[in-house]
Amino acid sequence: MPIVIRNGRVIDPFFQHGPRGGRADCRRARRRRRPHLSSPKAEIFDATGMIVAPGFIDMHVHLREPGFEHAETIESGSRAAAAGGFTSICCMPNTKP
Repeated sequence: MPIVIRNGRVIDPFFQHGPRGGRADCRRARRRRRPHLSSPKAEIFDATGMIVAPGFIDMHVHLREPGFEHAETIESGSRAAAAGGFTSICCMPNTKP
């Protein structure tokens, strides 16, 4: 089912380069509405007061597994990253062995 996000503040470099800070791009996108986005089957998410941004990438993560699971595991580090809006992480090789 498609999800439509409405009323949020968009932070996206793609939209920052337009003549009006992305507003022209947003208006143009509205004119090209896709049928499935206005479908009654689409889930509407009200993002009032929230920031809407592409997923973040963390290029320097210490997950500590194997060898130091008492500090953090792949699962606990991945869950923490996802909770913070990260969709990709790059694990550093500081484990034992």
